[in-house]
Amino acid sequence: MRKKVCIQGLGFVGFAMGVAVANAKDKFSSLPLYDVVGVDLPNKAGLKKINDINSGKFPISCNDEMLKKAYKEVISSGNFKASVNSEEYKDADVVIVDINLDVSINGSLSSVEFTNFKKAIATIGSLIREETLVIIETTVPPGTTETIVLPILKEKLKERYGKECNPILAHSYERVMPGPEYLSSIINFWRVYAGVNSLSSKSCKKFLSTIIKTDKYPLSELSSTTASELSKILENSYRATNIAFIHEWGQFAEKIGVNLFEVIKAIKIRPTHSNMNRPGLGVGGYCLTKDPLMGFVSSKQIFNIEKSEFPLSEKAVEINSKMPRHTFELTISYLKNSKFSCKILVLGLSYRDQVGDTRYSPSLKLIKLFLKEGFSVTAHDPLVDEEFKSDFLFLKNLPTASEFDSIIFTVSHDFYKELNIKEWLTGFKGIVIDSNNVLDQDKIDVLNELKTKFMIVGRGDL
Repeated sequence: MRKKVCIQGLGFVGFAMGVAVANAKDKFSSLPLYDVVGVDLPNKAGLKKINDINSGKFPISCNDEMLKKAYKEVISSGNFKASVNSEEYKDADVVIVDINLDVSINGSLSSVEFTNFKKAIATIGSLIREETLVIIETTVPPGTTETIVLPILKEKLKERYGKECNPILAHSYERVMPGPEYLSSIINFWRVYAGVNSLSSKSCKKFLSTIIKTDKYPLSELSSTTASELSKILENSYRATNIAFIHEWGQFAEKIGVNLFEVIKAIKIRPTHSNMNRPGLGVGGYCLTKDPLMGFVSSKQIFNIEKSEFPLSEKAVEINSKMPRHTFELTISYLKNSKFSCKILVLGLSYRDQVGDTRYSPSLKLIKLFLKEGFSVTAHDPLVDEEFKSDFLFLKNLPTASEFDSIIFTVSHDFYKELNIKEWLTGFKGIVIDSNNVLDQDKIDVLNELKTKFMIVGRGDL
């Protein structure tokens, strides 16, 4: 009989994790190891995902063919379904927590509202069996698993069993990268984990080893769940700081006539600097926009430390939040001296390339800046499938370029990289702004041939 795994939360991480778990096979029989149930809230978004999954419809917009193929397989096998019924937890062997925990972003005063998270954990604790493994995959402030999750599970289990119970509880964070390698970033990637005790660690390791190809991507066990939680936060804070660092040098390169992409390419030959970032529009998504502030949250709300300082992390978030303004100012510097009526076309609304996720999208921040100054804004994104109640027009089909005064490439979707701009830009008289490394040398040559004015973030040599 197959074991049952419940995924609490069917967002971008929970859904992909659900497919990965359901797609895990017995190495001898090649049959599915698990029956997987994704449990979500009975709200509009949750019900849509649940109805899509249970009818076999792919519930998100993405271009990962591997994920789509795996999804078809698990739907065909009948071992992946979705529900709003919390009773599913009663006979679960494993529960993976993948619900949102949003940070109220306010520098050193940043905070987290734990109410809904605690309710979700309490729901699990009031239903699971004593021997059920619970894995916290949600990004949480360091200390959350031991000081918040563990006591709740203990309390709920004691209420039901009438004795002290030691929950089998672990933390293991995802490194999901939505895009063409969405599923691969789960099953073909290194994973960090830790349990609240020896049994929890062993159980978590045993389970993860059935999902992840650990022969090539070994697991890293840390000494505590707090260390595992800190690992996730520090990892994302490092990347956010890297991006902020490059942004300030990109602006300098533009002023002194230097191609910063060329400079970075030369530097990255040095192995110690191989992960150096590049100039862009800004930071978006659920993680990098908030995780560097989790140190403040953990200090105040978990460990009651009177004063903690994270000056670099705090500054990185501040710089990254203002990055879209640089593209805005580049555009304005041209349009304010032109005869145009200031009609803007923004190409790309998702927070990163090859995905349809617009959470904390820097493109939306850029659009707000233009709208505030009275510009007419039209946006296009081939992967985004949602409605926008705003003052800008969103189109699924690419409009005619000649209708606009400025065209801004904000997301490096393959759709834009493969666009025949020579044909599309015929008749266009305005300026093209590339804020996310979309225009390669061939496209730059076409722009010069067409005598089209253009600027590229991070390049002062053009």
